[in-house]
Amino acid sequence: MKSAYFVAPGVMETRELPKPELENPTDAVIKIVRACVCGSDLWWYRGISKKEPGVVGHEAIGVIESVGQDVTQFRKGDFVIVPFTHGCGHCKICKAGFEGNCINDAGATSAHQAEYYRAINADGALVKVPGQPSDYSDEQLASLTTLADVMPTGFHAAKAAQVKKGDTVVIFGDGAVGLCAVIGAKLLGADQIIMMSRHADRGAMATEFGATAIIKERDQAAVDQILAMTDGLGADAVLECAGTKSSVETAFKVARAGGNIGRVGIPHDVDYNPYMTRLFAKNIGLTGGVASVSLWDKELLLQAVLDGEINPGKVFTATYQLDEIQAAYQDMDERKTIKSLLRVSQG
Repeated sequence: MKSAYFVAPGVMETRELPKPELENPTDAVIKIVRACVCGSDLWWYRGISKKEPGVVGHEAIGVIESVGQDVTQFRKGDFVIVPFTHGCGHCKICKAGFEGNCINDAGATSAHQAEYYRAINADGALVKVPGQPSDYSDEQLASLTTLADVMPTGFHAAKAAQVKKGDTVVIFGDGAVGLCAVIGAKLLGADQIIMMSRHADRGAMATEFGATAIIKERDQAAVDQILAMTDGLGADAVLECAGTKSSVETAFKVARAGGNIGRVGIPHDVDYNPYMTRLFAKNIGLTGGVASVSLWDKELLLQAVLDGEINPGKVFTATYQLDEIQAAYQDMDERKTIKSLLRVSQG
């Protein structure tokens, strides 16, 4: 089968590798229909984070080709979302709603950018989509693909920050996760949604998704503007979707007393210690982390996509074949596209 393969920073290849087979009775082998490149992939593509050469990818949709003997919720031919989380669905952590931290996810691999993928914990991890890929338009398939990571992750930030009706929300990070966080905040009833963005295309998309204001400033200038827009109080909820030092530091400064910060950006070179006193003094809550993908998909997001209430697939502004994997990464790295979609098969 064809698979994306990380060679070295800045270098991706498409290689022929053995097709995965069932290894455990709880596995499912899936023929991938769509996959994509994540902003977090760019950390190691740029050489900022260390990664050994190998297969990659953690977001996809596809059709089940075979299931292990202990899989009861799915069968061959089912159309499914294949999340980056691998929750078993029955341990205490999964039942508490945090399947991204499942204690039974040993053996999971990040290899979704390929023609086939072996998913562990199929019953707990996969999310069934009605019908078949052929029943959906390319636009709908793109939105379904976001349900494997970026849409639930953006929504997770909003849930972690306890966004509610009437809130003022500030979002840091204008990549696909941050843009999906706009959708998440709107779904939860936010009244004012402020997106931090210096890029015209991303700011325009944020506005289309429901942002009410775009702020281009950074650091203290951004703090001053947000405080001016919130009567000097700060935001009810802050969604940190970037993980950079500047983004995190500014997020800590713009939450109001009694407000909440929901963080889903993978932290890089960030020291939280200087801000702990501020959080304590102002009763600011800090939570968030790995998203509960299957939970949020099943609870709300899949139906919202099927009903046409949300269309997060718009974050994919360019589509590539697996043989074009280098361009898919390079164009995203150079901001020629917001998020790269991989058209792997027709299902």
